Amino acid sequence: MKTLLLLAGRSRRFWPLTEKTLFPIAGKTLLGQQMETLKAGGCKDIILVAGEHNLKAAHKMYPSLKIIEQEDLEGGMQAALLSALPSLRKEQVLILGGNDVIEPKALKELQKAAERPDAMGAILAKKVRSYFPGGYLVTKAGRVLGVKEKPGAGNEPSDLVNIVAHIHNDASVLLKALEKVKSKKDDGYEVALTALMEEHVYRVVPYNGLWQPVKYPWHLLELLPIFLSSLQKSSPAPRSPARAGEGGIAKSASIHKSAVIDGSVVIGEHVKVLPHASIVGPCVVGDGTVIGTGALVRGSSIGKRCVIGFGSEVKDSIVSDDVWTHMTYLGDSIVGNNVAFGGRATTGNFRLDEGEIFSASRKERIGTGRTKLGAVVGEGSRIGICVGLNPGIKIGQKSFISGGIYVTDDVPDGSFVSMKDGTMTVRPNRVEAVDAADREKYRM
Repeated sequence: MKTLLLLAGRSRRFWPLTEKTLFPIAGKTLLGQQMETLKAGGCKDIILVAGEHNLKAAHKMYPSLKIIEQEDLEGGMQAALLSALPSLRKEQVLILGGNDVIEPKALKELQKAAERPDAMGAILAKKVRSYFPGGYLVTKAGRVLGVKEKPGAGNEPSDLVNIVAHIHNDASVLLKALEKVKSKKDDGYEVALTALMEEHVYRVVPYNGLWQPVKYPWHLLELLPIFLSSLQKSSPAPRSPARAGEGGIAKSASIHKSAVIDGSVVIGEHVKVLPHASIVGPCVVGDGTVIGTGALVRGSSIGKRCVIGFGSEVKDSIVSDDVWTHMTYLGDSIVGNNVAFGGRATTGNFRLDEGEIFSASRKERIGTGRTKLGAVVGEGSRIGICVGLNPGIKIGQKSFISGGIYVTDDVPDGSFVSMKDGTMTVRPNRVEAVDAADREKYRM
């Protein structure tokens, strides 16, 4: 069986972050996680389908794998499969979406269902208790009869949501069906699949395990505990007081005797943990990072060469490389590379009415499904002193927020935000952020 891992989506809903499959979390990426899942699920012959935006990075990570470029990035799954299927001829093929995190057992159950004598393939489906804005399967006696896209709450044909984990027992049959579809919408694969289901038997595989789709930035926060959970086995809690070389602490790390390391924590090479700092696991702290005096880091992923300055708190957050904080509160937030927060900058992560937090995406107000969500800050940005960011706010790449402002709306890429006559003003940013390497002189 051949496996196609689809990676060519352009992450448009992922702004202000870029390329969701390659975004680092706890020393891993979504692509790396998917590869681990495929191998644990018994999939050996893996082909990556990538776009021009991530083709080189995929080659660098997996130089021995076959990688096919999807040239038509507007054509969705149909275009991806039209690029990849011709070389497979009549082979059995597993198609897995690069953004659907599932457990290896799901793949094994899928393969078992596809082996039934009457089956042309098998479709993985998640049982849901409440409405999910996705495709719902129309089923009868264990057979999939069709897919109904986003039917609306109360109109669902079943409680089974389609997950992009499908097996087709003959790639050439799928290819012919795709070549017949002339849809102008991004639904060519679904149209072809429905046509195939009218002629052939596709078995439904109900699945109750882990499923985390990654479409919006805040979905990374759902992945964070999943990625960190692997630390429980690989990095047992060190003795108290913690010492370099024990548990998950690198030998070259420097841990002050008054610092507290509690739980499963991975601390990289040349990390410095200063007096009275606390790291509460599960956590990952990348190489060369400084955890300042009195700082608290809990349930978070901290990248390389960061400075979590005096009195800062980072809670349940993803912090990329070369990020600096100064008496900052980062709660349930995601921060890109080379970002600095001024003293007492704060991310609000909880509404006053304790309700669901909403965030805008492509001019649409989206419910995040979270009651705790801080900010998402794009790379190369600077947040001034005493800045407050409302829950769910997104700051574009290379944007500067001047001091003392409460940001209540998303800030576009390349913006300079200031306060004038009590009103927040946004203009093009003409100031370049200092390169991360040039900030080393300020580290200590």
